[in-house]
Amino acid sequence: MTLKKLLKYLAAVCLFFLCFSSFSQVLAETSSSAQIKKIQKAGVIKVGVKQDVPNFGYYSAETGDYEGMEIDIARKIAKNLGVKIEFTPVTAQTREAVMDNGQVDIVIGTYTITPERKESYSFSNPYYTDEVGFLVNKSSGINTIKDLNGKTIGVAQGSTTKAAIEEYGTAHNLKFKFAQLGSYPELAISLYANRIQAFSVDKSILTGYRSAKTKILKEGFNTQEYGIATKKSNTELTAYINDLLSKWTQDGSLQKIYDKYDLKPATSQSN
Repeated sequence: MTLKKLLKYLAAVCLFFLCFSSFSQVLAETSSSAQIKKIQKAGVIKVGVKQDVPNFGYYSAETGDYEGMEIDIARKIAKNLGVKIEFTPVTAQTREAVMDNGQVDIVIGTYTITPERKESYSFSNPYYTDEVGFLVNKSSGINTIKDLNGKTIGVAQGSTTKAAIEEYGTAHNLKFKFAQLGSYPELAISLYANRIQAFSVDKSILTGYRSAKTKILKEGFNTQEYGIATKKSNTELTAYINDLLSKWTQDGSLQKIYDKYDLKPATSQSN
């Protein structure tokens, strides 16, 4: 084969792969936008949110509207999609069911990312990092986690908090009793009434339930990351959300939302 023919052959091969690559990219872009187009065609994104977590997802009876950091993020997603938003209140017990039955497209409700949950649902990258904390009555004399040894701790049904505390107790030779209730307000009321000795969940959530008679222990542990969840098959939607979260992290949008609600993400593991 002459040099001239060899160069023509190589040019043809390069052109083929260039065209194939471009074609593949077009197919990928078309595929990755399918789930997005479905939401845009419907004109609305349905979002599961908490309604009893001040600063994160809270329904205000005064304004008749939802407010909080997660609500703001959900609205930014809807704005980017160019659609309206429809909120559905969820709890730790119901958030997976509303995804399974298609009642919501995504859930953004202090939903901790775990390996077990990732087996059943598609999670975005973390949008907030927190750690487990304890709210106690100031009059109780409880100042450290060690002081809770043998005491009853209130946790939300369906949350990861109980397992995290039990693991911590095993590692530090502590034993705890538990009361599992259906909502954070119920847990707060039980604490105020001294039916439990501590209300435990992520520290930032506890900030919404402090009163003049309660305090959050300085100690915390088990750093946890919150993610936006959707059905396991909705990986394209998750990728779209990840792109938005990355953009908002870089341009400072997420930080502005944290500042708005005086939220400070956990930065290190506490043991």
